[in-house]
Amino acid sequence: MANLINNVKDNKTDDELHPIAHGVEAVNGPLNRELFEAKKKIYPKRAKGNFRNFKWVSMILLLGFYYIGPWIRWDRGPTSPNQAILVDFEHSRFYFFFIEIWPQELYYIAGLLIMSAFALFLVTASVGRAWCGYACPQTVWVDLFITVERWIEGDRNARMRLDKAPWTFRKIYLRVIKHSIWLMIAAATGGAWIFYFMDAPTLFSQLIHFEAAVVAYGTIIFFVLTTYTFGGHLREQVCTYMCPWPRIQAVMMDIDSLVVTYHGTRGEPRMSVKKAKKAAAANEPVGDCVDCNMCVVVCPMGIDIRDGIQLECITCGLCIDACNDVMDKVGKPRGLIAYDTINNEKIRQAKRQATHADGIRWPWHNYRNYIYLGLFLVVGFVMLYSLSTRDRFAINALHDRNPLYVQLSDGSIRNSFEIKLLNMQGKLRHFVIYTEGLEGASFTTSAGNQADGKVIISIEPDRVKAFRAFVDVHKDNLPTGKQTDFKIIAEEINGNETGVYGAKFHMPEQAK
Repeated sequence: MANLINNVKDNKTDDELHPIAHGVEAVNGPLNRELFEAKKKIYPKRAKGNFRNFKWVSMILLLGFYYIGPWIRWDRGPTSPNQAILVDFEHSRFYFFFIEIWPQELYYIAGLLIMSAFALFLVTASVGRAWCGYACPQTVWVDLFITVERWIEGDRNARMRLDKAPWTFRKIYLRVIKHSIWLMIAAATGGAWIFYFMDAPTLFSQLIHFEAAVVAYGTIIFFVLTTYTFGGHLREQVCTYMCPWPRIQAVMMDIDSLVVTYHGTRGEPRMSVKKAKKAAAANEPVGDCVDCNMCVVVCPMGIDIRDGIQLECITCGLCIDACNDVMDKVGKPRGLIAYDTINNEKIRQAKRQATHADGIRWPWHNYRNYIYLGLFLVVGFVMLYSLSTRDRFAINALHDRNPLYVQLSDGSIRNSFEIKLLNMQGKLRHFVIYTEGLEGASFTTSAGNQADGKVIISIEPDRVKAFRAFVDVHKDNLPTGKQTDFKIIAEEINGNETGVYGAKFHMPEQAK
């Protein structure tokens, strides 16, 4: 498909094949691309249309959630933080609204990452680089920086004139305002990031009073530099040279994946409206493309989509909006540039058939998409079921290694354990602990209240209770062998949770 308009390349020079129309040239065009090349500034023009509106909505939602997220409150009781989204390294917790993840539950994070991977695979296989065009942080922040730049310095032509103009007071004033706002956005980006790792109001107060930890200021400075550099200066170069995802996506896509496509069978031969009228009068072939280059000037990556599929294309759809607007003005059907599949375009090439269809053709006949969707739903269902049925209490017992047992003065054998009880609820809970599977065993602990061979332990909300426990068995009740299995059981009083830990009781080999 990349060769749709190159069928006569062997007989034409590069200048003849890709003439510069209206003084507009694709900065990242294939004929200008070098392995190592100095940056050429791109001046994307503002586009209007459905895809531009969708980018506005996605940018507002994503940035709004990112900046406001740490300030959302969620009541979890007096013993837990009330920040809705919090990665609490100090207490080894992760909070997301009503979900609380403990260190031993990190498999939920793994499950979330697996779901994200399958979702990304599904999106890529079905709608191409939609992630890059609408949701990638680099794309979103670059879009925000360009919006600020356009608001202060004007649209494409005004910015180009300003760059070429001498350094006057007005130019310096505009540049200072622009870069100051960029730096404020970068600072807000770094501040919002660290607010996810500590209570936001508390940390904000510490920051403005210079009482925060050095690592907090260091993180903000790092984000200021990277956001300002990537969003304000490097921009498309991050996507082209630094990001590996375009190469990975190229492997995941096939001829049935949606990509932004220029329908060369309909658009070629391209020519201006005046030339098209003369050619039509002479019964010469005329394409729908009026060679206005609007698809080039609105592209934030600086490419010409008419050159075919390119690594730099992030499928943002702005060229579609620009082309549709031109088609409306010249009275031709929309869809000269549209989301389509390579397979469809190959069929048109073979039949030499133009298309005037408008809209997106969803490639859901590809079995891979159903596999990705099925795997995504299976992992999601398993995680939801696990979250809804998980225990909020856990028991762990660590046997003393040296010595494994001791013999008391009355001949009894004692095994010692370090027991940890984990209360993962925001309320005080009481448990009765006892052993099962050892006849005549005596169970004592360094904490709690003893009652009839059992121990009653109270555990504070969201805390781990650790204590020593001793299991004694008289010599007359010792079973045969060097060790035997038994259970340490913790039952909640006035509750419905029970923890069972399988342990081993060690004893002398000669015991009978």
